[in-house]
Amino acid sequence: MVSYQLAPEQQDLRDSVAQFARDVVAPVIGGYYERGEFPYDIVAKMGKLGLFGLPFPEEYGGMGGDYFALCLALEELARVDSSVAITLEAGVSLGAMPIYRFGTEAQRRRWLPELCAGERLAAFGLTESGGGSDIPGGMRTTARLEQGDGDAAGHAVQGAASCLHRPGGVATVAQRRQVCG
Repeated sequence: MVSYQLAPEQQDLRDSVAQFARDVVAPVIGGYYERGEFPYDIVAKMGKLGLFGLPFPEEYGGMGGDYFALCLALEELARVDSSVAITLEAGVSLGAMPIYRFGTEAQRRRWLPELCAGERLAAFGLTESGGGSDIPGGMRTTARLEQGDGDAAGHAVQGAASCLHRPGGVATVAQRRQVCG
């Protein structure tokens, strides 16, 4: 028989995030909307709780959890404020996760500890003028591997994203890879 009960550590996480949302987010989030401000202090507190590191291995500063743990946190945050929840979701899934899954080991070690701690928020560039978010059909941004020594090697990105979600010092950019030769 399948059990739909949360494991004790999952229930503890859910309860902790629910209390955080009630005690920290709910009393002040309306003021941020009224002032048109981003809730950096709330994000910093989410980072201290380890929420940005939930699905990442401990070796990169994460909590060693999984996406289910992240979903529990997102659900409880969204009960109080969906914009705080989507800030966590975008920072993890659109910003940090591409670095974890597709970045080099050096990139993981450079960026993930700060991203998992909530000290930085990664941006995500996708939407292009005239193409929207249609990755296979509308994307025109390309990346070309640049040869160099050590840190000088990398990719030259050509194109223009019309929107970057949650800028904060590092961006993952969706692009087509240019194959030369």
